[in-house]
Amino acid sequence: MMIMSCSRLTNNNLQPPSYTCTPKFTTSFLPIRLRLRLSPQFPCYKNSALAITNVLKTADSPNISSDIESIFSNSKPTILVSEKLGEGGLDLLRTFANVDCSYNLSPEELCSKISMCDALIVRSGTKVTRQVFEASKGRLKVVGRAGVGIDNVDLQAATEFGCLVVNAPTANTIAAAEHGIALLSAMARNVSQADASIKAGKWERSKYVGVSMVGKTLAIMGFGKVGSEVARRAKGLGMHVVAHDPYAPADRARAIGVELVSFDEAVSTADFISLHMPLTPTTSKVFNDVTFAKMKKGVRIINVARGGVIDEDALLRALDSGLVAQAALDVFCEEPPKDSKLVLHENVIATPHLGASTKEAQEGVAVEIAEAVVGALQGELSATAVNAPMVPAEVLSELAPYVALAEKLGRLAVQLVGGGTGIKSVKVVYRSGRDPNDLDTRLLRAMITKGIIEPISDSIINLVNADFIAKQKGLRISEERVFATSSSGSPIDSIQVQISNVKSKFESALSENEEISVEGRVKYGKPHLSRVGSFDVDVSLEGNLILCRQVDQPGMIGTVGGILGESNVNVSFMSVGRNFRRKKAIMAICVDEEPDKVTLDKIGHVPAVDEFVFLNL
Repeated sequence: MMIMSCSRLTNNNLQPPSYTCTPKFTTSFLPIRLRLRLSPQFPCYKNSALAITNVLKTADSPNISSDIESIFSNSKPTILVSEKLGEGGLDLLRTFANVDCSYNLSPEELCSKISMCDALIVRSGTKVTRQVFEASKGRLKVVGRAGVGIDNVDLQAATEFGCLVVNAPTANTIAAAEHGIALLSAMARNVSQADASIKAGKWERSKYVGVSMVGKTLAIMGFGKVGSEVARRAKGLGMHVVAHDPYAPADRARAIGVELVSFDEAVSTADFISLHMPLTPTTSKVFNDVTFAKMKKGVRIINVARGGVIDEDALLRALDSGLVAQAALDVFCEEPPKDSKLVLHENVIATPHLGASTKEAQEGVAVEIAEAVVGALQGELSATAVNAPMVPAEVLSELAPYVALAEKLGRLAVQLVGGGTGIKSVKVVYRSGRDPNDLDTRLLRAMITKGIIEPISDSIINLVNADFIAKQKGLRISEERVFATSSSGSPIDSIQVQISNVKSKFESALSENEEISVEGRVKYGKPHLSRVGSFDVDVSLEGNLILCRQVDQPGMIGTVGGILGESNVNVSFMSVGRNFRRKKAIMAICVDEEPDKVTLDKIGHVPAVDEFVFLNL
């Protein structure tokens, strides 16, 4: 996907089109003859309604010249706001642009309007699809999402059409944390059920005896902005707080009085579990039957993050069995939920996605997104931009083969990290036969950051925001350029990614300095893994990867390959690296399919296998 995007960048398809006559003028509504007269080949008329009127008078449709003159009497850009936005944000927008507040637009109405707009601001209800970008005919420069999630915006289409997408990730933090605490307290004391009971004319004091929160363990799953604020408030309630987050800095957790632990330890020791993790392929339905089975009987769960992180059918089973005593849910897989047995369960408190719904948060989000959109229209690079890396075409063309390598090395390295200490420091070493000062590595660093952060984060990484998000997560990425003799003429001989001060799920990936170390290069236009820890390998990074350390003895390739073959798992590449004959060796196996747990267990139980790890690339 990234290489495809690079190709499009090279073809300049990501840059918004400019019109010779005026940056604010689009000719899409004019007859074809007039559009031809206003083409880039026509003499340049800039920022002048009179000049454009004169051009139109030379055409065959003079009756529309007065309309065009009125259009260009105001040079402000036009911003379409398709969902309700706080007045503070609207006031800020109106000082800079013409603001069109048109709510509840159908997809057809949105496509009809969008060709006359320079920016679009949405919340979660408006779907900004590829059709919207196509209908804009290149005029739409910015889409602003008033909130964090951008699931309703087609990012790939936005990038292809040269449209920047920005969001407002910080203003909702306190509101979401407060709602989490509100649900925690209401659940512990049966507030919702008792309220419904007394309004039904009943008086059932003994039925709704609650549980105390003082001294109980709260596990926070996802220790970002919202999770941290929930922890502060829970500590004030006298709770013992633990957290799981592979990116959370240990010093920040200690400052709040929170202990960072592994996922399994968090869910198995907690009395209450509060979810604040993003929805990614890694976290989708991570709370399932297997996870619930690890929990204390009678645990209570709060979710104000994303509905998809919970398998709702599994949670219903856990509630029915009493394994989970109660659940308080603000988010659901489908919103609004339809005919949901989970919502109707007597031990569930449900709210309609109210995490960000305070007056203060709504105003904060409005101002934050308004500032981002205005800044983008003025040509500034927003720290909340989520797409459109900007790299000179000639640099992009040369580095395109290394983009996939950089991302895959980052993705591979982060999956080798074990334990709950969090990633703090990453070092990237580029070996090149060129003068190191001539090597522009910004795009490659961004892609390594993307590979490291995206698998277990809702952050979308590109050249614009990579450094910002890395810093935000307490991740320090340093770079070193090393001269290496290379006869290939390639700009880069190899890329090495090192993660220090962490434990490894695969000990053989540790270097002599006890750092997780993986190295790769481009061969035949494809990314290849060339080194793991101190072992040389040579395997194409396609599909998924199994790393296996075993005794260097005959028959190992056949044994492991046979296990995979019995499970109909196809091996695409295999490489064995060793430091000493008949000692220890590393086997790197690329497979087209993901082996099931039984197959992986069989590999792990081969007597000569010391350790192995499965990595999803």
